[in-house]
This record gives sequence, C-alpha cells and structure tokens, in this order.
Amino acid sequence: MSAAVLLAGCGSASRQASYEPEAFSSTNTHTRDYEATEAETCEAARRALLSQGYMITAANSDLVTGRKSFQPAAEVHVEVEFRVVCARESTRSGKAGRSTVAFATALQDRYGLKKVNNSASLGVGAIGSLSLPFTSSDDAMVKVASETLTDERFYDRFFALLDRFLEGPGPEAQDEAAAKPEQTPVASPASATGPSPAPLPAPAPAPDPAPAVTYPVTSSPNRG
Repeated sequence: MSAAVLLAGCGSASRQASYEPEAFSSTNTHTRDYEATEAETCEAARRALLSQGYMITAANSDLVTGRKSFQPAAEVHVEVEFRVVCARESTRSGKAGRSTVAFATALQDRYGLKKVNNSASLGVGAIGSLSLPFTSSDDAMVKVASETLTDERFYDRFFALLDRFLEGPGPEAQDEAAAKPEQTPVASPASATGPSPAPLPAPAPAPDPAPAVTYPVTSSPNRG
C-alpha cells in the first residue's frame, strides 16, 4: 500500500510544470528615473509608443496604455499591450520634485486559429434525430498563451526612445515661447550694405502773389 502511494506521488510530481517564482532581485528592467514631471514623462511615453505604431487606449498625466497587433505566421496572431505608469519621486524631506519614475510593462497575448467541426442533424418524428455525414468547420481565433515580457533589451530600447522624446522642449517651454510676441529686427542705417537712396529734391518755393493793379476813376463833367 505504501509503495503504491509512493509511486502515485512520484507520478504526480513528474507531471507538475516547472515554474520559477519571482526573485524580486532586479529593479532596472521595468523602471527608469527621469528629471521631469509626471505629465512630461507620460507625454514622452505616449509619443514614443505612437512613433512605433501603437494604438493609444488611455493617456493622462500619470498613465499611458497602448496596443499593437502582430501576425508572425498565417494562423498565429499576437497582441502586445504596453502600459507605462509615471510616479513622482519624493525627496527625503517629503517634498516632491521634478524627478519621476517610469514603470513599463508589456503583456503579450498569443492567439491560434482553431477549427471546430459541426455535424448536421435531421429530426425524424418517431425516430428522433439522425446525424448526417455532412460536416462543416468554423475557424476561430482562440487565445492560447498570455505572458508578461521580461526581456531587458526590449525595455532598454523603449526607455531610450522615451528619453529622446523627453529631450525636446516640454509643454511649459512651448507655452512660454508662444506667449512671447515675435519681434522683427530693424537694421540700423550704419549696418545697411546697399547704396543709400538719393535724397529727394526740395520743393520749389511758391511764387509771390502779383501786385494788385488800381485804375484811376475819372468823373464826367456835369452837363446842365
């Protein structure tokens, strides 16, 4: 009896899938620190995902999610959901500064094409139903695997791209530049390189008015 129990225990142990529990030893695979605010970091993450063809499903000041579809084989479909959380880093004094921690996680779902055979049946009054040899098959994509990506090189490339978008002018700098009116520089006469225009001629003086002409008035003799 004990031998049978021992054999049964060995058989069940051999059928168990090997699984490595979390070691919680590395914090560099999914995280990076940036000297920026939460909104600036998540905006850079959104632009980085958009530049790689991801469809953004959610975006705000501290969270960005996006999805992208792949077709590695004719009957295999893969979807990757990327999630970035931006958390402000607090100093030892408890005050929040401009340092932000970005947490990135990618979940990969794999779908396979499955064929389902359906047999046709015909109902007969007294006999019941008869199964006919005519069959039809329906194709459906079924999820066959789901896995969180843990490749360090995958996240290194994403964080490097996020850093590139973060190096550009932030929203505050853009708003400040837009608020300033554009000034057109005016060249001084001394810095002009072309020939100076000829001076305009002075207007001719107005002619003096002609003197008034007076005619003597003679009175006719009084004839009586």
